[in-house]
Amino acid sequence: MRLTFWGTRGSISTPGKDTVRYGDARGVETVTNQFGSTDLQMIAESMTRSLLQSAAVASNNLPVVTVQEVRNKTSEYIDTRSITDSIRAELQRSGKVRFAVDSAGMQNQKEEINRQQDDEYYDRTQTSRKGRMVGAQYRLEGNISSIVKQAKDVKDVYYKFNLQMWNIQSGLLELTDEKEIRKTTTKG
Repeated sequence: MRLTFWGTRGSISTPGKDTVRYGDARGVETVTNQFGSTDLQMIAESMTRSLLQSAAVASNNLPVVTVQEVRNKTSEYIDTRSITDSIRAELQRSGKVRFAVDSAGMQNQKEEINRQQDDEYYDRTQTSRKGRMVGAQYRLEGNISSIVKQAKDVKDVYYKFNLQMWNIQSGLLELTDEKEIRKTTTKG
C-alpha cells in the first residue's frame, strides 16, 4: 500500500518527548514564585471589587475615568499594562464606569481627529472635531512593589499592589486600596 501526503514539506509531524497541554487560564499557576497570571487575576479582581464599591462608582452616575500606567517598583519585569487592562476590562463589563482616553492613547486619538479633519475624503458633517472629547473626572494610578528574602533553601517574595483613584477637579483622593500576595519556595 502506498500513501500520498498532499501539501506537506517532506516531513511528517510526530510527537516528541515534550508535551503541550492547554490549561484553564483562570486556574492557579504555581510554577515559580515570580509574578504570574494568577497574581495578575487576583489583583485585578480585588481592585475591581473595591472600585465598584467606592462612592464615586456606586452612585450610578457613570463616572468618566482615565487610567495611568502602574509603576513597577519590583526587581523583576512585570507587564503592568496587563494589570491596568484587566482592571479596565472588568470595570467596563460592569457598565458602571466610562473611560476617557488615557495618556498612552492620547497621541493616537489626536492623530485620528487630525486625519479626519485634514482629509478631503470625509464628509465634514460626519467627522470628529477638535474640542469635543470628554475629560475624565477621576484618574486611576498605582504601583506594585516587592520584598524578596532568601535564606539557604527558602525564598520568600512579598508583593504589594496599591491602587488610587483621584478626583481630578478637586484633587481629593477618593479611593485607595491594596492587595498583598506572598509566595514562598522551599527547595528539597
